[in-house]
Amino acid sequence: MIQALQLILALSFLVVIHEFGHFTFARLFHVRVEKFYLFFDYKFALLRAKRFDGKWHFRFLSPSLGDDDEWNKHPETTEWGIGWIPFGGYCAIAGMVDETHDAASLGNDAQPWEFRSKNVWQRLLIISGGILVNFVAALLIFGMLLFHWGSSTLPLRNIDRGLYYSSILQQEGFEQQDRILLIDGQEPETLGDVVQWLIIEGKRDVVVQRGRETVQLEMSKDLGNRYLALQNDYDRQERDKARQDPSYIKQRFILIDEFYPFVIDSVCPNTAAYYAGLQTNDSLTAINGIPTPCFAAVVEQLRLHPCDSIQLTYYREGVEQTTSAFIGDQCRLGVFEKGPLAYFELEHKEYTFWEAIPAGIVYGWNYLKMYVKQFRLVFSKEGAQSLGGFGAIGQMFPKYWDWATFWNMTAILSLILAFMNFLPIPGLDGGYILFLLFEIITRRQPSDKFLERANMFGWIILIALLIFANGNDLLKWLFM
Repeated sequence: MIQALQLILALSFLVVIHEFGHFTFARLFHVRVEKFYLFFDYKFALLRAKRFDGKWHFRFLSPSLGDDDEWNKHPETTEWGIGWIPFGGYCAIAGMVDETHDAASLGNDAQPWEFRSKNVWQRLLIISGGILVNFVAALLIFGMLLFHWGSSTLPLRNIDRGLYYSSILQQEGFEQQDRILLIDGQEPETLGDVVQWLIIEGKRDVVVQRGRETVQLEMSKDLGNRYLALQNDYDRQERDKARQDPSYIKQRFILIDEFYPFVIDSVCPNTAAYYAGLQTNDSLTAINGIPTPCFAAVVEQLRLHPCDSIQLTYYREGVEQTTSAFIGDQCRLGVFEKGPLAYFELEHKEYTFWEAIPAGIVYGWNYLKMYVKQFRLVFSKEGAQSLGGFGAIGQMFPKYWDWATFWNMTAILSLILAFMNFLPIPGLDGGYILFLLFEIITRRQPSDKFLERANMFGWIILIALLIFANGNDLLKWLFM
């Protein structure tokens, strides 16, 4: 419920500011905005509000207004409201062919307060307003996050014990505790850079330090797609466990991680570790005789033995000992381990207000570039299977309320919304922008009938994509 609430709140905020971008430019150029709604009000609205005759009027739980309704006698003012279908919102601009107006409803003569009567540059700004506001809002939110909380990063150079590599990266030639020096001639600053460059951007030439040697590796061309296939399979197994046991806590797939020992910080009572006699500061080194020299290796081995008795090898005060433990279907010992911050030093930076704004712009721009680059993976079988709808987006939020995480996710979604709306698909802002650019180049304005048909075609595509993405969520939940 907390995840759902965060999703609804974030998307509602983003929809409102997006439509407000259209509204602001429309009013700037003296174009009437007939309706401004959060959510869709098909035949019914939770709230309607409109100012006329010198005062505000409100209607709650209101059906659609008839043509002879008193409110419709005041088209010069905007009707504000909240609909009942929570899938976005809209801003109905007078004289514009969109989901609220067809060509036949506009009439033959353009009125001075209508969208279609304005010059092409004004119309371009009105259409671009939503994208612009979402983009600027994301950059400002990132900036304010840096101003309030600062930034904490774990530089790759501080991870002096090397890295843990999953099986898919070991197949590429990596060995445990290799230290990555260069990727395509550039030095990655964080683990996030490594994942982005190898998986998303498809960079291939890697230089690692292995002991005292420097080794050059070449990644496979299909590494990104193979990773997505492995990730999809892993997620499928985790969903199966969650269906069998609603209390099961899904575990993330570890592609690459800091290499640090699994040392117990505390033992939870009445757990596998508690009954096995494990104590604080015990260092776990093997499970069933298989070495587990780091945290990620322990997690990987535990996952292979649900509801099973396992033999644990550990060090206590420098002495190697063994014990047996029975772990349940959660595949957990029931301990808190000493995390990477016990071994590696974070770098924290505080920002003044004037430092945070440009830093937020740089961060947001880099994130947008990364998101655009990863689009190449969507057009593969593995990428299509990874597409998700509202359920997948909701899972991106934590199951607890944290304002820093909430606003960071909101900023990310704002960038994604800006990018998706910029795509040249009829029905989206990008489709209108495409037609307006065509008009600028050819000096020929597409007819209202053509725009109506193009929008209809675009909406069919968008609804199909929406059904596909949310259908993916449903299939994963039910069968996969």
